[in-house]
Amino acid sequence: MKKIEAVIKPFKLDEVKEALHEVGIQGITVTEAKGFGRQKGHTELYRGAEYVVDFLPKVKLEIIIDDALCERAVEAIQNAAKTGRIGDGKIFVSTVEEVIRIRTGETGSDAI
Repeated sequence: MKKIEAVIKPFKLDEVKEALHEVGIQGITVTEAKGFGRQKGHTELYRGAEYVVDFLPKVKLEIIIDDALCERAVEAIQNAAKTGRIGDGKIFVSTVEEVIRIRTGETGSDAI
């Protein structure tokens, strides 16, 4: 099993969700996040005062899937979240050793 974590622009969430649904992904966890990468934020003007916005709004997705779906899911996220501009985000893939469904006690792929 794999865990895919993706940090994307908030306005791309619906497109990414639809793309994952088409691939066959059933469960997804979404968290509002703030952060920055190479762009290191930007400066804004508010009531005549200039200030730096260090942390930009992002959305973090977490998905646990079988190894067989991993490549297709990553491609779906990448294609749906891409704008071609700086700050499109990152995708992290890691191995998951065990998943347990609390309600039933199912483990492994059955728990997904």
